[in-house]
Amino acid sequence: MSCEPTPSVHVSQLFSLKGKVALISGGTRGIGEACAIALGEAGASVCLIQRNTSNTSTRDALRLLGVKAEIVPCDLANLDEVRTVFDRALEMMGGEIHVLVNCGGIQRRHPAVDFPEKEWDEVIDVNLKSVWLLCQAAGKHMVPLRRGKIINFASLLTFQGGLTVPAYAAAKGAVGQLTKALSNEWSKENVQVNAIAPGYIATDMNERLLADPTRLRQISERIPAGRWGAPADFAGPTVFLASEASQYVSGEVLVVDGGWMGR
Repeated sequence: MSCEPTPSVHVSQLFSLKGKVALISGGTRGIGEACAIALGEAGASVCLIQRNTSNTSTRDALRLLGVKAEIVPCDLANLDEVRTVFDRALEMMGGEIHVLVNCGGIQRRHPAVDFPEKEWDEVIDVNLKSVWLLCQAAGKHMVPLRRGKIINFASLLTFQGGLTVPAYAAAKGAVGQLTKALSNEWSKENVQVNAIAPGYIATDMNERLLADPTRLRQISERIPAGRWGAPADFAGPTVFLASEASQYVSGEVLVVDGGWMGR
C-alpha cells in the first residue's frame, strides 16, 4: 500500500474541501476560530469540540457560510470525555470525518522550581494526551478507509525551551514527535499527519507577554517580518494541509512565525 497520487485537477480544486467533514478543537477563539472558518470557507462541514455549547459564535458564523456546523461538548481536561468525543462527533456528522485539527490548548507560567505539579499535569493532559487520544481515534476511523488528514498544533517551543513554561514546552515538543511517529505509520495508508507551529501570535494566550513592555519589545525586534502574527495567518496553511494540495506532505511541522526560526 502507498499514498494515493495527487489528483490531476485544476489547482483551485486541489484546495477545495467540498464534501469533507472536519473536526476541530479550540475553534471558539483566536487561531482555532480562524482555522474553523477557513475550513468552512473551503467547503467543509465543521464539528467544533467545545467545553460546552454556551458559545455559539463560530458555529453561527459557519452556518452563515452555508455549511453544516455543529458543536460536540467535551472538556479536553476531562480525558474520559476526550475518549468518547470522536465517536460522538462521528455520529453527529453522519458517520464521516475526513480532517482532524487539534488546536485546543492551555498555558501556565511559573518558574520551573515553583511549577505546581497539578498545573504540570493539566498542561500535559490538555496539550498532549488529549491530542494523542484524538489522533488515535481518528486513525482507527481513517486508516481502514485509506483517507484522512490530521493537523496538530505545535509551537516554537516544539524547537525551543522558552521561559517559565516547562510543561508547555514538554507537551509541544512531544506533539512534534507524535506527529512524525504517526506519519511514519499512516502515510502509506493515505492518511497525512502534519503539524503547524505558530510563532508569536497576538491572542489571549500571549496576553501576559503583550502586556509586558520589555518582553514585547524584545520579541518584536527579533521577528524578521516586523510584526506579531494574527489568527488570519493560519487560514491558508490549515486549508493547505487539510486538502489534496498537500497529498505528498506528511510528518512535517510547518512553522508560521514571520521568519523567527529562520533567524
